[in-house]
Amino acid sequence: MIIGLVVFILFIILISIRQVSEYERGIKFRFGKFKKIMKPGWNIVLPIIESYRKVDIRTKAVDVPEQDAITKDNVSIRINAVIYYKVFDASKAILAVERYQYAVGQLAQTTMRNAVGAVSLDELLSERDKISTEICKVIDKATDPWGIKVENVELKDVKLPEEMQRVIAKVAEAEREKEAVITKSRGEKEAADNLAKAATVLSSSPGALHLRTLSTLNDLSSDQSNTIIFAVPIEVLRAFDGTDMTKVVEKVKNIKK
Repeated sequence: MIIGLVVFILFIILISIRQVSEYERGIKFRFGKFKKIMKPGWNIVLPIIESYRKVDIRTKAVDVPEQDAITKDNVSIRINAVIYYKVFDASKAILAVERYQYAVGQLAQTTMRNAVGAVSLDELLSERDKISTEICKVIDKATDPWGIKVENVELKDVKLPEEMQRVIAKVAEAEREKEAVITKSRGEKEAADNLAKAATVLSSSPGALHLRTLSTLNDLSSDQSNTIIFAVPIEVLRAFDGTDMTKVVEKVKNIKK
């Protein structure tokens, strides 16, 4: 009789052993009431009168499905994200909310749509990190009573309608053209300033313009296809001041003969 009782007790103990891994916590219930949080290792859960549930406390990465949203400036977009969270209080995750994984996902979708609706498209594209941080704070505050800590939220992709993509491309092209015109005008202004300074130096030095003209002719003569129209410098014409041009022409004819 005693042996049978001992065997029965050993059998009950053996079937009552439950293992909780290091990355898990167990929630024990006795007669349906919360009893305690089971630590990692072997724990006794008596059959019939006790039950338990395991909760994974590791950080989870969950994809938030694509959501249709409208920005503050009435632009329709599709946006998705990834959320990182972990359970810091296993008892709350079981007792305070049903299916906490599903609840966190639904809360993330709603919060993401609300956050996108509060900003313009330009803000969404240029300040994505800031908006992700704001979404993370809102979700973390809402899930705190559930024993869940939201560590990070990252907006993965923002999809725009094709019409809006073309508009943005045109705006970017116009901006590039504007920068090109501004840069070109600055270059022309600097070139004009340098030319004015060069002209001042040449005009103040006798014969400088003539030398510059000869240098330019020398550069042009390297290409035989060029037709050169020679403009006589003022210095050369001044050399003939007070001279009878008829005599000069006759002398030139005599030289040719």
